Amino acid sequence: MKLERLLTMTMILINRKKVKAQELAELFNVSIRTIYRDIETLSCAGVPVISQQGVNGGISLIDGYRVDKQVLTKDELTSLSIAIKSALTTYEDSHAEAVLEKITSIADDHVKQSMDHLFVDLSPWGPNALFKELITTLKTAIENNRCISFHYSTTYGEQTSRIVEPHTIVQKGKIWYLYGYCTLRKDFRLFKLARMKHLLQADSTFERKEVNLSELPWGKEWHRPQNVVDLVISFDKDITTLVEESFGAEHIDHEQSMIHISIPEDEWLYGFLLSFGHRIKIMEPLYIRDIIQKRALEIVQLYKNLDN
Repeated sequence: MKLERLLTMTMILINRKKVKAQELAELFNVSIRTIYRDIETLSCAGVPVISQQGVNGGISLIDGYRVDKQVLTKDELTSLSIAIKSALTTYEDSHAEAVLEKITSIADDHVKQSMDHLFVDLSPWGPNALFKELITTLKTAIENNRCISFHYSTTYGEQTSRIVEPHTIVQKGKIWYLYGYCTLRKDFRLFKLARMKHLLQADSTFERKEVNLSELPWGKEWHRPQNVVDLVISFDKDITTLVEESFGAEHIDHEQSMIHISIPEDEWLYGFLLSFGHRIKIMEPLYIRDIIQKRALEIVQLYKNLDN
């Protein structure tokens, strides 16, 4: 405990010009006398600590040491805190919380203000206790190289039992995935977390396979040539903002109110296009138009049958 306090105190002194002994005592929940004993310990270890008395006094390091031994810049502290806060919206991590507390303790007012300029909330809307529990379980399995088992549902509701070597949790767009090696398919696969049920950590462990995550390998699965369709869609001008949010402004021809986009074709795409109702028209390809028309008619027939 004392060693951790000494390290944290050193970080605080490196990143702040001067700190009151009373402030340090309150931060570490110890007496002022203990703080001064810690200062003596740091001095004996070669850390050049200066203690000044008086109204403007306090504990500090000599300027040269601060410049030469700077651990993190103010911008780096801000970026690190934003990243940690974002991660904590999705899973429980006592170590991350401890790091965030330490960053806050060593940050000056300018850095603390900058920390609030950007907040990335990665959690879904509504109650997310089960979501956090799922993420936390997966994270634990990944850290310990533990295999996991779960039931996985396809778009059509078909279920299979999977045993997977989990490698990475991926958040792509609005959807969370697990990227891992599937023992059933004998290859890496991307699994939607929302379709995983009855998740368990297995007793067996695995050796991580060599995967260059910086190349975003899951993108290859999403953009398989045989899976992509080139869509041309017309839309009503008054939903331009919604269209830009949904498809991306770079795919919009504003003069013609047309969308030109290449996108993977699956059940999600059909439902996505139907969600725009009568506000869009599928121009190309014609077979996609036929699929949407057929499903729209099935919806109409469904409600007609309810009236009967």
